[in-house]
Amino acid sequence: MKFNKKKINVVDIKKARKSVFATGVGNAMEWYDFGLYSYLAVIISQNFFSAVKNDELKLVFTFATFAIAFLMRPLGGIIFGRIGDKLGRKVVLTTTIILMALSTLLIGLLPTYDQIGIWAPILLLIARIIQGFSTGGEYAGAMVYIAESSPDNKRNVLGSGLEIGTLTGYILASLLASLLFLLLSDDQMASWGWRIPFLLGLPLGLIGFYLRSSLGETPIFENELADSDEEAEEESFFTILKNHKRDVFVCFVAVAFFNITNYMLLSYMPSYLNEIIGLSNTVGTVLITVIMILMVPLAFMFGKLSDKIGNKAVFLFGLGGLTLLSVFCFYLINLNTLVFISIGILILGFLLASYEGTMPGTLPTMFYTDIRYRTLAVTFNVSVSLFGGTTPLVATWLVHETGNNLAPAFYLTIVSIIGFLVILFFFTNTAGKSLKGSYPTVASKSEFNEAVENPKDALWWHTEQTEK
Repeated sequence: MKFNKKKINVVDIKKARKSVFATGVGNAMEWYDFGLYSYLAVIISQNFFSAVKNDELKLVFTFATFAIAFLMRPLGGIIFGRIGDKLGRKVVLTTTIILMALSTLLIGLLPTYDQIGIWAPILLLIARIIQGFSTGGEYAGAMVYIAESSPDNKRNVLGSGLEIGTLTGYILASLLASLLFLLLSDDQMASWGWRIPFLLGLPLGLIGFYLRSSLGETPIFENELADSDEEAEEESFFTILKNHKRDVFVCFVAVAFFNITNYMLLSYMPSYLNEIIGLSNTVGTVLITVIMILMVPLAFMFGKLSDKIGNKAVFLFGLGGLTLLSVFCFYLINLNTLVFISIGILILGFLLASYEGTMPGTLPTMFYTDIRYRTLAVTFNVSVSLFGGTTPLVATWLVHETGNNLAPAFYLTIVSIIGFLVILFFFTNTAGKSLKGSYPTVASKSEFNEAVENPKDALWWHTEQTEK
């Protein structure tokens, strides 16, 4: 077979980094809100579920609202994913960030239970549903956009920028929450102080919208449009599931262990430290913030390492570490000494960073261009809804029912064992290879020449197409 030079995707590395920044800001907006909801969960429970007398059950109801909103994510994934595959990735990303900004603003403006009764938690749930719906197209779209805009040999390190955006959103949320806890009294914080960070979500969203609106479409999607048969019938998701069941299965499991770990540490841990360990909100929030700041360079490091040694190896490292050390980390946290608490959380953060640096650049590689957005969006969001968003609720319930403070660690261990076996036996390394169904993507003349001279190495798409 003769290799077509014209079909090699050549990207400008500066534009690729700009794409990472623009999508990362939007992702920061998304997780800024999730971080706020987690760090202020105790205060939110007091304001919106004051009719519930048991403080522990108030927290359960608050996290239940957090989890229920995730049920909208698959619907958002179906609708936005189809739009993204049909009209382009950019149109979805500019829409979702506005929806998220407006729903975050709404939470900051809501009256409390004492002011309007049952309508307060209902309106809170509606705001969370809007956020869940928009997020259904947001994160998957951001992953796809970065993967399709990056050279093959730098896909993971550039993809890590998306998770760095996640961490930045969390860090910003925790810094604002910490500052407010320091400057305001408990009464002021419970009365009006908690609203301030939510109100600030609007300008952050507008900045993200401006940056995204200046982006172009990805070169791989444009090539897909040029090569596609306009009369070809669009595959339904059930057909996709039938033809690509192994890829969907691996993606589903990967998203599950990634998000259970992520939500366990970044969403549930602040409340765990406060309610179970007895650490003050201020100390707990500052501690988690420091850990997240350390995770930023770690995510970048693991992204770079993944491009070098393969994403499968990095996944197995993280999963193996969490299998062996999750219970130990929670044991250290329950010693209730600041040094041991810090060490336990730092180990969990280090292992989570191995996913943060690798997952965004890996998940889009599992699917072909014409079905990539919607398949990833639906698979990702169904898995997140079932496992990620429910993690704080499940962890809280496990402690409440068993009376064992280590129960969340056993949950994390079981999930990590399952993930390790699935990645070991069903996942094939995709780092450095062309995206499925696509020609190579390069960023320099030397890479271009290498791709032309070694078409068999570059044309992973050809072997995959033959398998189909």
